[in-house]
Amino acid sequence: MPTDIAGMLLDRLGDQHPGLRTRQRDWTWDEVVRESAARAALAATLRHDGPFHIGVLLDNVADFVFWLGAGALGGAVIVGINPTRGDAEMAAEIRHADCQLIVTDATGMDRLRGLDHGLDPARFLVIDDPGYPALVERHRVEPAAAAGVDAASLLLLLFTSGTTGASKAVKCSQGRLVRIAEAATAKFGHVRSDIDYCCMPLFHGNAIMALWAPALANGATICLTPKFSASQFLPDVRYFGATFFTYVGKALGYLLATPEGPDDGDNALVRGFGTEASPQDQAEFLRRFGAVLHEGYGSSEGGNAAIPDPAAPPGALGRPAHAGIAIVDPTTRAECPPAILDEHGRVCNADDAVGEIVDKSGARDFEGYYKNDAADSEKVRDGWYWTGDLGYFDEAGFVYFAGRRGDWIRVDGENTSALTIERVLRRHPLIISAGVYAVPDPRSGDQVMGAIEVADPDSFDVSAFAGYLAAQPDLGSKGVPRFLRVSAGLPVTGSNKVLKRELQAQRWHTCEPVYRWVGRGAPEYTRMTDDDKRCLDAEFTSYGRQSYLRGAG
Repeated sequence: MPTDIAGMLLDRLGDQHPGLRTRQRDWTWDEVVRESAARAALAATLRHDGPFHIGVLLDNVADFVFWLGAGALGGAVIVGINPTRGDAEMAAEIRHADCQLIVTDATGMDRLRGLDHGLDPARFLVIDDPGYPALVERHRVEPAAAAGVDAASLLLLLFTSGTTGASKAVKCSQGRLVRIAEAATAKFGHVRSDIDYCCMPLFHGNAIMALWAPALANGATICLTPKFSASQFLPDVRYFGATFFTYVGKALGYLLATPEGPDDGDNALVRGFGTEASPQDQAEFLRRFGAVLHEGYGSSEGGNAAIPDPAAPPGALGRPAHAGIAIVDPTTRAECPPAILDEHGRVCNADDAVGEIVDKSGARDFEGYYKNDAADSEKVRDGWYWTGDLGYFDEAGFVYFAGRRGDWIRVDGENTSALTIERVLRRHPLIISAGVYAVPDPRSGDQVMGAIEVADPDSFDVSAFAGYLAAQPDLGSKGVPRFLRVSAGLPVTGSNKVLKRELQAQRWHTCEPVYRWVGRGAPEYTRMTDDDKRCLDAEFTSYGRQSYLRGAG
């Protein structure tokens, strides 16, 4: 078995099994490798001094796959550029990653033109330029790995989503990606006959690590759609005969919000893999579409903390991946006691039981952030790998994910997990997506604010929704949102995760409807007027907490 991605590609030479499909064309694996080799040769002629980093700003098109292969064969580093970034942020990430060449299309070129990315116009390859195919054709070579390419060769810089903080560029070597592919095969049963539908963006770790790499390792077929579309999902699955796909929670919410048809189960899907799907969403997807969804824990950085266990209760990630996995108090480093769960699965002793997931045996697969020593030091401290994620063990030893460290909200001296609240909001039949985050209280601490996405905000019955929240036995009194933002389209990252840091910065300062509940007892929401917002801001001033409003829109 090869130990690097280049070796995996070269093992596919001569393989006539379908390797890549789009709606327009199919390629065998042999053709995929040869297309990758031509682009590696082209990139070599354009290389100059400095890190051999190639930015790719493309939808999920065939050329993205070919350039991933080109990076592996040519010893280059592929930097996925997120098109949902703002202009300044995109330019900053290109500069930070030291991209010396960018592959894009005419739409991307229009976006990049004039940005402060530091690249000369000659450093761009535009795939839909009329001269591009001939340029590639002139660099046809017999596929081979460049000198020095091995398992330690850096292959990817993956920018984190930055949902709750600034994004960082995660380093991923060829060897690490091979190990991820092998682990995914063992966990989720990838086989050569799989037809893998890639609807998540290829600039993100979800698509590359959970779909592209396992498909390459097994010689399965990768099927591309340019962008995720809920309405196009089932037609694409049927067109390709897809058996596997990857997802994130918000995308799944969009799928389940599509009108149900009597023939939804008429498809070849067997399974899917992703994150942030509630047990209810998993059950509903299985009922409608006939495919089992496997929830996983992980990140672009690495650090697998759990392995699946068929005996795991709903909502649990599984068993600890190895003996070094622990849940600790991030301040004292003491291990947290098991969670005491009530009959609804709610943690009764959250302040004691919920802590940060750590790997006491060290970093393992974490290879660092590019040019960010401070972030590296934060991730690996005193020999432990700190995931930045919250979790807890139940008394049977199963591990649960309780949200990101930035998702912990302290209300009236009690901690609560934004993730737990989001799951309750999202299972309402009219909610497409939801984000929960802390906003400051005018006197002290935080309050819970929820942002929900619905098809028609104007007709959404907030009073009925308040009744729904009051009736949920697994939603504690501290978890009911005091503020509720109702949106037709929440801001998201390029990987379809709700961009909570943007929502949190805006708080109630938005033109979208915001409702507030003041008082005790059952929640009763009143829509905030501009005067209400000004009066609330004035409360912060009267209590000397006006600094907490800094940066509000």
